[in-house]
Amino acid sequence: MGEHAQTPGGEVLERTKSAVKVPALFKVILHNDDYTTMAFVVDVLETVFLKPPAEAYRLMLRVHVEGQAICGLYPHEIAETKVAAVHARARAQAFPLRASLEPD
Repeated sequence: MGEHAQTPGGEVLERTKSAVKVPALFKVILHNDDYTTMAFVVDVLETVFLKPPAEAYRLMLRVHVEGQAICGLYPHEIAETKVAAVHARARAQAFPLRASLEPD
């Protein structure tokens, strides 16, 4: 039908396109500390952020060397859930690992 449609009376009706609003994305950032093991950080990156092992290891090293690393970009609600999951897993293992989110 294209952009226009005709009614039985011959009138042309324009189709209006509704704009789909793309949600704002937020960075989820892991922060370095002196107690959380590297193996635990890799495990968090693989399980919470679904990173493949090589990427998880690379991100863990960035956290360790640079003090923080961006783990992904997500809509706000998903980013909050990821941060909460990191904190829950860290707390369960008695690690002080912290995550935060900030607008992209």
